[in-house]
Amino acid sequence: MTKLNDIRDNDGARKGRMRIGRGIGSGKGKTGGRGGKGQTARSGVAINGFEGGQMPLHRRIPKRGFTNHMRRDYVVINLGSIQAAIDEKKLDAKATINGEALVAAGLLRRTRDGVRLLAKGALTAKVTIDVAGASAAAIAAVEKAGGSVTLPKVEEAAAG
Repeated sequence: MTKLNDIRDNDGARKGRMRIGRGIGSGKGKTGGRGGKGQTARSGVAINGFEGGQMPLHRRIPKRGFTNHMRRDYVVINLGSIQAAIDEKKLDAKATINGEALVAAGLLRRTRDGVRLLAKGALTAKVTIDVAGASAAAIAAVEKAGGSVTLPKVEEAAAG
């Protein structure tokens, strides 16, 4: 019976590394696989993206668009998953459903910049939902079931 400390690879299972620069007979002697002379034959080569003086690809192609670093990152929740959580007694329909309640129920991992409510699925319970954003269809579906959606107040820009 073999023991764990006796287990070894089969002979020839692991090939040894090539030792370069050890004479012409080794097959990797003289230049050591680096070709002839020049920048790449030396240590400290830093030519990523350099194309020999030709305008590099990353400068030739057009740059378009804009990345808004102030963009808010909302987490999306659907009405159907809220109804399923209420049916499974994970959420209390009588209490206000907000981001913290959804995280506690295990529907969301984190709220990020807020929760946005979407209308996928059906809602039958009368609930009060407090979220950062909601689609018009989701608000209509909650109000049709007898509930209400609370959204944060939007400050209007001063005219002038």
